[in-house]
Amino acid sequence: MRLDKFLKVTMLIRRRSVANEAADEGFVYVNGRKAKPSTKIKEGDLVTLDMWNYKKEIKVLKVPVTKGSIPKKDIDEYIEVLSYEVKNVDDF
Repeated sequence: MRLDKFLKVTMLIRRRSVANEAADEGFVYVNGRKAKPSTKIKEGDLVTLDMWNYKKEIKVLKVPVTKGSIPKKDIDEYIEVLSYEVKNVDDF
């Protein structure tokens, strides 16, 4: 599955166009490398979202095969949040 679609389906980012833009601007890393929206995601990948106001590290447990979003109650089957850090406003 493409990175931009994965971020949308797992509700890490609400809209695919925003996920696409975040990856294009260099805010998304897969296994420590800047990733393009078309990067293929597989089980075991480490995804880092280093966004404007937070940094979140995710481990991919399972790649969804659904076209729509995953129900919120099932998210833990697909991703594991390894760390979440809110950035200080003074860091900007």
